Amino acid sequence: CHHAGNGSHLPPPPTITPAIPPSVKLGLTVAYTVFYSLLFAFVYAQLWLVLRYRHKRFSYQTAFLFLCLIWAALRALLFSFYFRDCVTANALAPFAFWILYCFPVCLQFFTLSLMNLYCAQVRPARTKTGPEGPDRTSRPWTDSPEGTGNTRTSLLFLVVNLVCALLVKMTASDVKTIVLVRVTINDSLFVLCAISLSVCLYKVAKMSLANIYLESKVRRRLLCRFTVCLCVLSW
Repeated sequence: CHHAGNGSHLPPPPTITPAIPPSVKLGLTVAYTVFYSLLFAFVYAQLWLVLRYRHKRFSYQTAFLFLCLIWAALRALLFSFYFRDCVTANALAPFAFWILYCFPVCLQFFTLSLMNLYCAQVRPARTKTGPEGPDRTSRPWTDSPEGTGNTRTSLLFLVVNLVCALLVKMTASDVKTIVLVRVTINDSLFVLCAISLSVCLYKVAKMSLANIYLESKVRRRLLCRFTVCLCVLSW
């Protein structure tokens, strides 16, 4: 009984081991960093070609490429922290935490919204201006109901993520509740935007003039870039 009451004779608690071995973790960190760096270089080269061949500088293509460029840069920067200083990466200041962890998600949503707006603009363009395309002097993000809706939705997404990140880092609020609210709003907006994009693509596919417009060389290339980069961003 004497030995039973002595805490020194109790077995030591089990040691918690990492879920991923250090060698695997380092390999994944290197792989992701290299991948995002290559993506950054590829998108940068695309933007340089736009400048080199004097394409239109302010367009859906350049906006999409700039979003991808910033996203890849932030991801490469985040993973580069894990080479030597994981503690710093997990204990950043509020604004730095939001930039590296939350803002890339906002960029993903902005990219999806931009693709949604691009496809939504095909329908009025085909019925009003013919096969030559929409009026280049218009501003589709403000001069159309689709653009206004996408702009407001993107601002809502940005504000929600910024406020939730600051509440988690700067206040003693319940983290689980804040994360639940943020995830619920984010997922709902992503689903709504994806449904809207599906409807737009379905309507575009049903229009012969839109098919002629979208199958031109430049538009086909742009849509391929949209699709590939959107898949990469989602992953």
